[in-house]
Amino acid sequence: MASSWRKHGQYEYRVVTIDRGTSVPDARRMLTDEAEYGRWELARTRLYLGGERRVWLRRKVIRATSTL
Repeated sequence: MASSWRKHGQYEYRVVTIDRGTSVPDARRMLTDEAEYGRWELARTRLYLGGERRVWLRRKVIRATSTL
């Protein structure tokens, strides 16, 4: 599994590549953990010809503002 990060506008994206040897239940469990603990949501998913899956996750960028 590999991942990369990108920021675009109000969201930051994480692209996760899941190899073909990973079972569907294992991939689902991994993505569920990311969504639950990392506050990511599913933006896009692609299944490629060789069996590789690429999943785009996104979450809103939270900008802290000073209250002083």
